Amino acid sequence: MKSYESKRMPPKICLSIAGLDPSGGAGILADIKTFSALGCYGAAVATSVTFQNTVGVFGAVHQTAASVLKQSRAVLDDLDVAAIKTGMLPTRAIINTVAELAAERKFDRFVVDPVVRSTSGYDLIDDSALRSLIERLFPVADVITPNLQEAERIAGMQIKKERDIETAARSMLSMGAANVLIKGGHFYANVRKGKAIDYLFSVGRIDTFESEYIKTTATHGTGCTLASAIAAGLASGQDLSLAVANAKRFVTEAIRSAPAIGRGHSPIDHLVNTR
Repeated sequence: MKSYESKRMPPKICLSIAGLDPSGGAGILADIKTFSALGCYGAAVATSVTFQNTVGVFGAVHQTAASVLKQSRAVLDDLDVAAIKTGMLPTRAIINTVAELAAERKFDRFVVDPVVRSTSGYDLIDDSALRSLIERLFPVADVITPNLQEAERIAGMQIKKERDIETAARSMLSMGAANVLIKGGHFYANVRKGKAIDYLFSVGRIDTFESEYIKTTATHGTGCTLASAIAAGLASGQDLSLAVANAKRFVTEAIRSAPAIGRGHSPIDHLVNTR
C-alpha cells in the first residue's frame, strides 16, 4: 500500500488566547473563524468561559493561570505558531502568565486586544488586572488595538474630539506600546460624514484607514475579528500597515454581509471571503 504525503505548504498557524463566547460571535470562536477565512490554521487557549449571546454578557467563569499555562504550552510545544493574538485576559494572574510565556517563547507578531468591557457594558477586567496588562504586555506587543471606550479607560480621559484620539494614543505609546491602533468606527464626528476611520499611531507616524460607515446593529465580535485578522496578516508576512488595511477591509465586508443572527447585536459574516 502506497502512502501519500501532501506536497502543499502547511498554512501559517495563529494562536488566540482569549475568552469563549458560546454564541460564536466573539472571542476564540470568532478568532478561529477569522484565521481560517484568511488562510491560516487557528489554535486557541480559553482564558474564560463567558455566558453571553447577541443580547449581552451575563457572567463568566475564569480559567486559572495554571490552566492557561498548560493549554498554551501544549500548543506551543507542538505547533510552529507564526502569530499570537490575545483578547479577554480577565485576571492579573492570567496576564502575568501570558507575559511570562511571551518572554520565555519570544512571541513574534504579537497582537494585544485590550478587552476591558463588553458592548453591553459588562466589565471584563478589573483595575488591578488592567494595570498589569499595561505594564507587562504593552511593551512586548507589536500592536495594541483598543476601541474608543477602551482607549478612554486606559488613558484615563474622555475622547470627544479627533485630537483627543491622538492624545490618548500618545499616552499609550508612553506606556510602552510600539504601535497603537484605535478603532474609531463609531466616533461621532466621522459617522456624521459617513466614514468609519481607524487610527494607527507609532512614534513619529500616524496612518488612517477609512471605510464606508455602515449603519447596523451587526457589530458583535467586530473588535475580536479585526485583531485576529491583523494577526493573520502578520503571520502571512504582511507589514503592520498592510495587515491593518486588509483586516479593516475584511471586517467591513463581513459587517456588510452579516447574517442577522440572534435577538441583539448580530455577529458578522466570517465566511465573507468564501462567498
